[in-house]
Amino acid sequence: MAPDADLDSDGSDDLDFKRLTAEEVETLRRSSRPVSAWRIVGLQVVVGFAVALLAWVGTGSQVAGWSAAYGALAVVLPAVIFVRGLARQQRAPDAGSALGGFFVWEGVKIVLTVAMLFAAPRVVLDLNWLALLAGFVVTMKVYWVAMWLHSARNKLVTKIH
Repeated sequence: MAPDADLDSDGSDDLDFKRLTAEEVETLRRSSRPVSAWRIVGLQVVVGFAVALLAWVGTGSQVAGWSAAYGALAVVLPAVIFVRGLARQQRAPDAGSALGGFFVWEGVKIVLTVAMLFAAPRVVLDLNWLALLAGFVVTMKVYWVAMWLHSARNKLVTKIH
């Protein structure tokens, strides 16, 4: 098959391609806003607080509440540092250094999370590991819920247009 077999006689692609009007471009931009990393971190703070409060009230144990709060903090604090670091990467001169910065900040986030989990027994007296794990896991799952909600919102917007 010749290299230009998919071109029409006038040299244009035979694929359907529609140029968008300015209004269509603006509608597309409004309908596909990216998820704000800071919004996700804020949602993690709210969810972490709710899990800690639920652990405290549900068990009647203040230690369970503090343990769940520390588990949530082991997700939120590294995430704040990661997002702040990524915000600085937006000014990177090229894609390679931006990608490198992403991996560096992801590594910092992982190391800080592991360090906080190792420090947990020294920070929270009479640590309740189950409550800590609940706070950690539920707060971590906010990423997935945010992605699911964003995907569902984009599908709804697509159906409307």
